[in-house]
Amino acid sequence: MRIAWLVLLVLSACKVMDPPPIRELWTDAFERDAVGGNYYASGDGYRVANGALGARGAKNHPLWLRRKIPRDVRIELDTWSTDPRGDIKIEVFGDGHSFDPDGGAYLATGYELIFGGWSNSKSIIARLDEHGKDVAQRTQPKVVPNQRYHWKIERKANQLTWYIDDMETPFLQLVDPRPLEGMGHEYLGFNNWETDTWFDNLVISPL
Repeated sequence: MRIAWLVLLVLSACKVMDPPPIRELWTDAFERDAVGGNYYASGDGYRVANGALGARGAKNHPLWLRRKIPRDVRIELDTWSTDPRGDIKIEVFGDGHSFDPDGGAYLATGYELIFGGWSNSKSIIARLDEHGKDVAQRTQPKVVPNQRYHWKIERKANQLTWYIDDMETPFLQLVDPRPLEGMGHEYLGFNNWETDTWFDNLVISPL
């Protein structure tokens, strides 16, 4: 009993506590020299440079925001790729720590939003599996290298809606009769496979 208590005490002392959940407007402009303690990197490939977050060659090892995001939320950010293959991606409502262990078919823990994936051939919102059936997708427009895009992502009730730039209608929308919510579905992750992609001016607003 004493040994078990000591083990529990040591584990508790070593555990890094997450920052508090986001309950009001929260922003990150990446005006610093390092990724910082608000994020958990599940692998290599992320850096901060020139006031933006860069991702390249991360192979589906997300950079997770350690602060839990609201269940109903608006997420805004600026993003671009320097590569004609595009492939700009993030994950929302994931578990905050999972990653692709073997470079195979990545099974997410949340929804994946991919702009210009598969060598800039299509864009999707995918529920858990980017190769599965629970997917909303389109083939146009393509990612233009070095063009900056403003994303707005909203979840209300069972509907996930994604806008790009000044579109009056959604870029993509996914209605999920079994929304991913609660424990295991509370985090935002920047994700990347291979191309050179960038993110900036993150704004998270509870709805």
